Amino acid sequence: METETATPWLTDAEQCAWRTYLDVNRMLTHQLEKDLQPFGLTMNDYEILVNLSESAERRLRMSDLATATLQSKSRLSHQITRMENAGLVHREHCESDRRGLYAVLTDLGMETMRKVAPHHVEAVRKHFIGQLSPEALTALHESLKPVAEELRGRRGKL
Repeated sequence: METETATPWLTDAEQCAWRTYLDVNRMLTHQLEKDLQPFGLTMNDYEILVNLSESAERRLRMSDLATATLQSKSRLSHQITRMENAGLVHREHCESDRRGLYAVLTDLGMETMRKVAPHHVEAVRKHFIGQLSPEALTALHESLKPVAEELRGRRGKL
C-alpha cells in the first residue's frame, strides 16, 4: 500500500497476529455472550456482578464501577437501571458525599452469580482455556502483560 505519509505499515506477520487477535476477541466475546443468554445476562451484566460480588460489602461507588468496567458514567447508569429492574442490584446514596452513589449487589444478584459463575467458567474453559496448552497460556499471558500494563497506565491519563 502506497501512502504519502511515513506510516510504518504492519508486516505480514504483524498483520496476521493483529487480525487473529481481533477475530478471537470478537468471536470469543460473541460466544460468551451467547452462553450467558439463557440466564438473561449480557457480558456487561456479568462483569458488573463479578465486580460487585468481589468488592467489600458487595458494593462499589458508581464512578469506581464505571472505571472498572470501562463504561461511561451515563452508560453504566442505564445498565444499572436495567439490572435494578431485574432485582440484581440497587443504588444507595453515599453518606460521605451527597452526590455519590453506590451500586449494591442484592441477595438475588449474589444468588444469580453463584448460579451463573460455574456455567461461565465452563464456557471460558471450553472456548478459550481448553484450546491452549499450559505453555501457550503462559506465553500468551507474558505476551499480553506489557500491553495491558501500558493501556492501564493510559487509562489514568484520560
